[in-house]
Amino acid sequence: QLQASGGGLVQAGGSLRLSCAASGRTFRNGAMSWLSWFRQAPGKEREFVAAMAWSGGVTYYADFVKGRVTMSRDIAKNTVYLQMNSLKPEDTAVYYCAASVRAYYSGRYSWSSDYDYWGQGTQVTVSS
Repeated sequence: QLQASGGGLVQAGGSLRLSCAASGRTFRNGAMSWLSWFRQAPGKEREFVAAMAWSGGVTYYADFVKGRVTMSRDIAKNTVYLQMNSLKPEDTAVYYCAASVRAYYSGRYSWSSDYDYWGQGTQVTVSS
């Protein structure tokens, strides 16, 4: 139901914009109204990157991406984005979009276990 895209190979300092589109359901649906991006590098646990409500308002970012990443949404396209700038080799990972409403109400927006819907992931590789 979630389709992530936009990953690729980029040199350090470069930029990528990831997209996550919903199919079958919409982000306006209460169960999918809280959106997040996570990433998982080889041999590491999945970690939180950014989160926002589909209705708008505050956006949360992990400390290691603050100032380099912007999460946004296009209501007409039912799509969320993750604009990543000044990419570093340590940003190399598979990036996943996720949706939930439990994470919003629990306040645990950075907990992957509180998300019900996941995209298939898109690979981001940053070369040095």
